[in-house]
Amino acid sequence: MTQLVLGGLIAAIAVILVALPFLRHPDGDDDMLDAPTEAEERRLALIEQRDQALGALKELEFDHRTGKVDDIDYRALVGPLRRAAADALQALDERGAKE
Repeated sequence: MTQLVLGGLIAAIAVILVALPFLRHPDGDDDMLDAPTEAEERRLALIEQRDQALGALKELEFDHRTGKVDDIDYRALVGPLRRAAADALQALDERGAKE
């Protein structure tokens, strides 16, 4: 009988010790995210620009391969998309070299 009481007491203490960090009131300062700086916003905008250009280029190439876009339209559209992707990649590289 004593062993059951002692086992129950040890189990209760273990549950309390495990649950203690979850029962504490969280510090409100830790939950706040820092607003991105202007440099971080510019970097994120460049990444978005790069991803959009590469995605459009990939879709255009797929459409050309499947015959949805003919050769004339493909040649007219692929140049500006490649230029946009290259510009975004170059700007990201330049920012990375500065940091």
